[in-house]
Amino acid sequence: MSPLLKIEDLHVTVEGNEIIKGLNLEIKKGEVHAIMGPNGSGKSTLAYALMGRPGYEVTGGKIWFEGEEISELEPEERAQRGIFLSFQYPVAIPGVTVANFLMTALSSLSEKGDGRYKEIRKNFRKALRENMKILKVEESFITRYLNDGFSGGEKKRIEILQLLTLQPALAILDETDSGLDIDALRVVSEGVNAYLNPERAALVITHYQRILNCLKAHYVHILSKGKIISSGGPELALELEKNGYKAFGVEDNAERPSV
Repeated sequence: MSPLLKIEDLHVTVEGNEIIKGLNLEIKKGEVHAIMGPNGSGKSTLAYALMGRPGYEVTGGKIWFEGEEISELEPEERAQRGIFLSFQYPVAIPGVTVANFLMTALSSLSEKGDGRYKEIRKNFRKALRENMKILKVEESFITRYLNDGFSGGEKKRIEILQLLTLQPALAILDETDSGLDIDALRVVSEGVNAYLNPERAALVITHYQRILNCLKAHYVHILSKGKIISSGGPELALELEKNGYKAFGVEDNAERPSV
């Protein structure tokens, strides 16, 4: 099976600093990959580069998605092809309700993306309510402004509600577990598990093993100084949790901002 996502010798520069320094990774449909690493290792930079965020310049290597090289595509073009990024810090959009935001996103994708978005739109209201039940989100949130006045846990649930609604082929989850208590983590993980199927894949970026108790990763990768230095199965996350990064020759650059 050819990979859904293939990253070849990727180099990414932010504000003149090279953060990703020759990263290679392949993700096939049906797989869940977790990337763990200390502060400043490049986890969020990788997520933003895959989504095409401005300011994150690919200076070398290639990114292939479903056989297409996408390094030069705009973020909206990548979304149309089926890539989704959940933010570590979701922003509020006063004046735009949750329902209108989701419908507008679907309308945009159905106009320029593939035909499956039109099918999603047909059952939008019913599917939205079903997905809100999975995430234990009250129906009143449909009419509230997106993330405006939401708690951290509510913002993360709405991110996963977007994921369930848009049904992308690849979900990139950038520290979705940060700031969540045990119950909220379980609910959010149930939402991600409801999204996953043999035709979809997820790249989970996290500091902690705990989310992997709920999301069963097939592969775990350790990122350090812009490169993957170790890969393995779920047991690698357990080993990392037990022994820390120093056991892998990695120092946690706590003074550096997370990038």
